[in-house]
Amino acid sequence: VMKVVQKTGQNHEVDFARVVMICGPGLGKMMGALHPAGSLYERPTNILRVDSQFKAFRRALEDAGATVYDVRDVLAMDCSVSVGARIELEDLAAKCLKYAYEESTCKDLIPDFDTLHYVGEGYKRTVIEEMSVGQLVSIVMTNPTVTLKKSYRDTGFTATYSFEPLSNINFTRDQQITTRRGIVMGRLRSEQRRGEVDVLHFCHRKLGLEVVGEVQAPGYLEGGDFFPAGEDLCFIGVGPRSNFEAAQHMMQNDLFGTQRVAVVRDEYERSQERMHLDTVFNILDVDCCLMLEDMMGAQSPTRRLVDEYTRDSSSSQYRLSREGIEFSEYVRGQGFKIIPISGADQLKYGCNVLNLGGGRIISVHKKTARDISRSPHFRGTVRHIEFDAVCAMFGAVHCASQVVYRGESQPGCSSSAPQNAPSSLSLHNQVLGLSLDAHHFESSALDSNSETPATNGAPSACLNELVPGSF
Repeated sequence: VMKVVQKTGQNHEVDFARVVMICGPGLGKMMGALHPAGSLYERPTNILRVDSQFKAFRRALEDAGATVYDVRDVLAMDCSVSVGARIELEDLAAKCLKYAYEESTCKDLIPDFDTLHYVGEGYKRTVIEEMSVGQLVSIVMTNPTVTLKKSYRDTGFTATYSFEPLSNINFTRDQQITTRRGIVMGRLRSEQRRGEVDVLHFCHRKLGLEVVGEVQAPGYLEGGDFFPAGEDLCFIGVGPRSNFEAAQHMMQNDLFGTQRVAVVRDEYERSQERMHLDTVFNILDVDCCLMLEDMMGAQSPTRRLVDEYTRDSSSSQYRLSREGIEFSEYVRGQGFKIIPISGADQLKYGCNVLNLGGGRIISVHKKTARDISRSPHFRGTVRHIEFDAVCAMFGAVHCASQVVYRGESQPGCSSSAPQNAPSSLSLHNQVLGLSLDAHHFESSALDSNSETPATNGAPSACLNELVPGSF
């Protein structure tokens, strides 16, 4: 399916979020919930509550003016009206569906024609062509393997089934980062998550969103480790998930698009509870940020250290300009005021807020939301949403979203537009007429007599406004 390629990018975390990728729960998530520890989850969760909270999250994003795409909807998009779109989805599903035969029953025999036929690509393609779009999407999300063995009766075969579900794809932050240059596909550290990158790449291509680069081995790059901070600076964390090889690849290929790159090293802790930079740090404004209090200071046993790389004006290559600076000292040196977050509040995802631009923040932790609102350093508004069922899977709203395009800066901000950013009009024209599942477009209008969104005449239990005048 031919798409007009649209430039993508974000200049600063404070710019207005215009296009956001999410992925609500489905069959893969249900499979992951069968064994939380084996699926990289923090604790057991209820899939119906996950679904409800994702819908509330989507409403909050749309309330703020963002165009929101769900991965599952993008996979299915246009397949009922375009043969080309249908074929592309079939091709993706064919890569995800595997047929095999049980070696133990055939090791003494040469597999006969029937066996070879029924585990062959031709038979698989015949099966896939008859499937509904929903079935194809389920295949992509669960990666099934069908293993045949001889039964010598009925159809001549019996089958067993195994799956490798994409049970963490709802955390759409990690499969890629969006820099001033555009979208750069990452490489995920956990084996359970490797297939997610291909699915998100497929979705970006289908939407016509330009992907400007991709990290390959030995690099590991996960989106939770990246923050844009203007045309001059960006932050990239290296530690349990992303590594320096990925950051080096990005710099060598000028994929950050900034004058300076702050590489934030997690060398002393490397904890699952603080796996990404966005679990301990976040940008609220051009001069205000959140940071885990426990890791602040040169004497902290869990301190992060910053190596700063600056682009050489003559060679356009990045050179190490400063090394081993304690993170909070470095951030203050860039003009940020820090709102400290306690260790207890960090474990409840206090730092993992989502900045929608214009001073509008979404938080999942009520106490942190109030602490931000009370801070003299913060000038915006905070919206609190319930997200505990999703947080049980080891992530919050920053983890559960990827902003692939941010628009103009908020008033008074000095950051300039992304180098390759499309105009608001071009993206608006692109997204008109896309057929997404109706259940994702429930009304998000606020009842004029209530602070909570009206849902079939009743206030939603998932949304709580903490600050008067919030978005």
